[in-house]
Amino acid sequence: MTLLLSRSDLELLLDVRSCIEELRRGFTAPPSEPEAQRVRTDLPGPGTDLPGPGTATALIPGLVSGIPAYTVKVNAKFPGSRPALRGVVCLHDLQSGVLLALLDSATVTAWRTGLAAALGTDVLARAPEHARTVAVIGAGAQSGLVLSGLAALRRWDRLVVCDLDATRAQAFADARANDDHRPAAVTADARAAARQADIVVLATWSRSPLLDQGDVRPGAHVTSLGADEPGKVELSPALLKSGRLIVDDTRLALTSGALGTAGLTAADAAGTLGDILRGTIPGRTTDTETTIYTPVGLPWQDLALAWTAYRLARESGTGHHFDFLT
Repeated sequence: MTLLLSRSDLELLLDVRSCIEELRRGFTAPPSEPEAQRVRTDLPGPGTDLPGPGTATALIPGLVSGIPAYTVKVNAKFPGSRPALRGVVCLHDLQSGVLLALLDSATVTAWRTGLAAALGTDVLARAPEHARTVAVIGAGAQSGLVLSGLAALRRWDRLVVCDLDATRAQAFADARANDDHRPAAVTADARAAARQADIVVLATWSRSPLLDQGDVRPGAHVTSLGADEPGKVELSPALLKSGRLIVDDTRLALTSGALGTAGLTAADAAGTLGDILRGTIPGRTTDTETTIYTPVGLPWQDLALAWTAYRLARESGTGHHFDFLT
């Protein structure tokens, strides 16, 4: 019997702090074999050979040392739809291949991406007493989860929100001010938001740079989540080269992420977040340098949260069982 876990099931089961610790454990675990793969293809528009409004993606295999399972994730990405991402995470037994669970991929993806980004942001940003203002560019669910994760790791004094949709930006700011008990302002200018912030979080669908080198304060930290497939870009090449650049996987950052899209090389990255968390390289080296974290998202992160949700669901009786073999 396969356990089916919906978005509401997952939101009931998952806890921000415990998920962050599972992600931290995954980042510090020995690298898995085989290498992570991200497969992506444009989908043709109706009746044409031209690219349509969406893409099909798959991430394989999700592996973490010590977890007796693996994941395969299949997503449909249609930026014009709501939600823009739909799909499933398949959780399989590592020894038999039995399909243990099917989980809503939009929820798993949002949680693992947002909380891993919060972890990277906290590691690379200056100490809380020197990083008092946070700017969010792109007021979606992804940014909300970054802030929820960051709130579990540190404090800040003020939030600035920017989004193409002014109504959504204001709603996001009001919700965060109510939840976090911190003032939140709204601006329509991404550069203006970044220039007044010590921590900048971008989570957009942009295909042209939103920020350049002069838009970021000395000593600020920038986390860019939007550059997770070819052609998507949030930061200019000059900004990427101006700071201490950290990725989650150098090879994938070249083929699918910010390095490749900006025409940079592996040498332009100082290392990976895993390197920092394992103590192989330092994170921030001075209070005046700009630090940048631009992940693509890794299959093992899907497994870390899917396995956590699966165990909790089995213990609590959450979800629905389905037999695909009948």
